[in-house]
Amino acid sequence: MRTSFSRLAYESADDLVFGSAPKAVRLRNGIAIGGGRVFPEVNFTLPAMEVNKDTMPEVLSQYREMVSGILARASELSVPSLVLEVELLPPMTNNPGWGIDVIKVVKEVMTEFEAKKGLAVGLRATPNDTREFVRPTQMRDGKYLDAMLQTFAGCAEVGADLLSIESTGGKELHDLALIQGDIKGVIFALSVMGARDMEFLWSRIASIAKSTGAIAAGDTACGFGNTAMVLAEKGYIPRLFAAIVRVATVTRSLVAYEAGAVGPSKDCAYEGPYIKSITGFPIAMEGRTAACAHLSPVGNVAGAVCDLWSNESVQNVKLLGAMAPTVSLEQLAYDCRLYDQAIISGDDGVRQLRDWLTQSDAPLDPQAYVLAPDFVFEVSKSLVQGKSDYERTKLAVAKALELLKNAANDGELQLSDREKPWLTILESEVESLPESEDELWREIRSTYDTSSFSPNDYGLS
Repeated sequence: MRTSFSRLAYESADDLVFGSAPKAVRLRNGIAIGGGRVFPEVNFTLPAMEVNKDTMPEVLSQYREMVSGILARASELSVPSLVLEVELLPPMTNNPGWGIDVIKVVKEVMTEFEAKKGLAVGLRATPNDTREFVRPTQMRDGKYLDAMLQTFAGCAEVGADLLSIESTGGKELHDLALIQGDIKGVIFALSVMGARDMEFLWSRIASIAKSTGAIAAGDTACGFGNTAMVLAEKGYIPRLFAAIVRVATVTRSLVAYEAGAVGPSKDCAYEGPYIKSITGFPIAMEGRTAACAHLSPVGNVAGAVCDLWSNESVQNVKLLGAMAPTVSLEQLAYDCRLYDQAIISGDDGVRQLRDWLTQSDAPLDPQAYVLAPDFVFEVSKSLVQGKSDYERTKLAVAKALELLKNAANDGELQLSDREKPWLTILESEVESLPESEDELWREIRSTYDTSSFSPNDYGLS
């Protein structure tokens, strides 16, 4: 049964900091995420290669090599604990046995290092959402969903601590709305289609976690907010638009926690600070260390309130220093040393580092500004007043636009001449949103080709 968050987990934005969460998550080996330290979370993947039954021996060898390199360097750097994330590739999800074998190999290496080096390591398994591989999509039944859920269960049974996914419900419409710069379409895709799919999917993932002893960790709006961020970085859409898309993703991702997830959120969920402020659960974040996968304007502020600090997915390729996953571990380890030193210094040190991370990015881009703790806190307060996912998103977006406008007028946020008109455009669009999601659905049907998805999968008539 879905619960509901109607108030924030914090009394003040000043208490929203890195390394500490009101509802810390403890893994089976004792790692307490959000319990007073920031740990590295290393995300790694294969080099360019085919994944099929003939190449699986090489695939497993690659994973063994990557994990061995990461953990050996972690031991050399005296990293106290860390988390590994394996984002399973589509063939590994569509063929559950392959994905489960990958997790088995990773777990074997982890167990070896724990026995020999005393290194405590957590493991996050992230199956791929392959339901969009067919058009119209099949979100609530079919072979892709069956294989995905089987992969979740199998990964948990062989030792994955954390279960996550980059789910894609609503992306069929969202991609079209994003290209057209249509905030109404974005909001419908996220707060109606996306939220309904999240409730369907996460109730099942939470059930699997409960039956296997794993932890339902959380989702990410990567396919929505990060797609917008990348398009804005390339100049295809306004940065202000991408910033509002980011705020609009929060309600959708929150549904996972109302359906049973407890964190830590997934690294590419840049909506994480909002999730933490509302739920009190710990979060994983990525920023400057994710440049191996994508560029962004939020390299420092993304880490302002993190509990796990990640690198995004890095391929197993040779760099001058070492293999890329090992290099990523070293970068994350040194960042986490700095976080932990600030924590050791006391509350003033924590808040000083948090504020430096925020202030170095926030004035330069609206996408960074919407991740500032004070901003997150105020928008989250508005969001939880909503009685439905749609109303929550409307309230959050309206508050975000108000705060962005004030910041631009006060000189706290730099906006280019190209960006400034979008404040008025977006305000007007948000103000004209219908009262009910049913009314908005009628508008969507008259505007978009909806043949790419089945309305019944989203409870739409």
